[in-house]
Amino acid sequence: MDRLKTSARLMIVSDLDHTMVDHHDSENLSLLRFNALWESNYRHDSLLVFSTGRSPVLYKKLREEKPLLTPDITIMSVGTEITYGNLMVPDDGWVEILNQKWDRSIVIEESKKFPELTLQAETELRPHKVSFYVEKDKAQAVSKALMERFEKHGLDVKIIYSGGMDLDILPQGAGKGQALAYLLKKFKTEGKLPNNTLVCGDSGNDAELFSIPEVYGVMVSNAQEELLKWHAENAKNNPKIIHATERCAAGIMQAIGHFGLGPNTSPRDIMDFLDCKLENVNPGHEVVKFYLFYERWRRAEVENFEPYLASLKATCDPSGVHIEPTGSEHSLCDGIDGMRSIYGDKQGKQFRVWIDRVLPTQISSNTWLVKLNKWELSGEERKCCKTTVIISSKDAAVPSDGFTWMHVHQTWSEEETNLKDHSSSIIVF
Repeated sequence: MDRLKTSARLMIVSDLDHTMVDHHDSENLSLLRFNALWESNYRHDSLLVFSTGRSPVLYKKLREEKPLLTPDITIMSVGTEITYGNLMVPDDGWVEILNQKWDRSIVIEESKKFPELTLQAETELRPHKVSFYVEKDKAQAVSKALMERFEKHGLDVKIIYSGGMDLDILPQGAGKGQALAYLLKKFKTEGKLPNNTLVCGDSGNDAELFSIPEVYGVMVSNAQEELLKWHAENAKNNPKIIHATERCAAGIMQAIGHFGLGPNTSPRDIMDFLDCKLENVNPGHEVVKFYLFYERWRRAEVENFEPYLASLKATCDPSGVHIEPTGSEHSLCDGIDGMRSIYGDKQGKQFRVWIDRVLPTQISSNTWLVKLNKWELSGEERKCCKTTVIISSKDAAVPSDGFTWMHVHQTWSEEETNLKDHSSSIIVF
């Protein structure tokens, strides 16, 4: 939360499974399109919040499986855990609130008396969340009977049914909506309330997000019946909530455009970067654009490539240096020339590149230092380089006139998921 000194231009609060992440999209293209949009246009002055029913264990597992960006804030376990940044520092104030009129041992003891309930995996049993599976036709009756038992014990709890099978028991003050309300109150106290907030979801446990006043909301096209039913009964005439015609992350981008919250054209949707003329061009967009080109280059998706190589060399300072993760050095111009040898080496293969945590810092009137994590997925292997780029603009007032790459320095990241010997890997930028 301390990354931004002023109010966020936009805060996106999104569920993960079947909202940000499309499990029917084997290429993850919808997610990758959102990633490129966020890092090129929003990361520097906006906030990304993931709000998931997953526990920290299953959330980290999803991050290993999918090309997810690093959020600024993570709300997990159906709104019972709030953490900040890449280190996932917990919010102790939220824990204190949830401890009121909550006794986890009693919740488990009483719930076990219902044979209709099947306890979920140990990883999903969190300090303020107890989760079960239950058949859809039995959920309502069981929930009612449970509430009566909890009230006799003086507990103040809530029961959330979602996904057609998940039954979560939480403190009354918990939930995705309450966690968001807590964050917004915290931002307001600090004088940094986001200018706009967009909430995104697909299932019943997301309904509370849409109940927060003044937020925009998008139910993705693949939203489940339980959420659509809630909307019809509670928010049908609310113009700030839409049912997108696009699935998952594509639906989120659609909502950004629908509500006029900012740019919603992903750089991945731009086919010819040479003719690319965008408003609000910034250093983040510059590095996103290059690494998308790098991916297409290796997938042999760049036709008539000589003009592209000439254009790339023209953006490199003649004395610029690239330091590879192995420690070897070469000129930036030689690196561009070296790309010829790897053109199409990933053609027909599963190969994707995305960048995360793009943070530009202006270090002089026309020069920026840009830090980022560059990820490559090749088949089942994932590699991550911590990358620092120094770029300059001829005119700081008009950066759209073009940037010059001055220096690139890469090291293997501690987030590397495959601890293999990469000494023979081809690294170009």
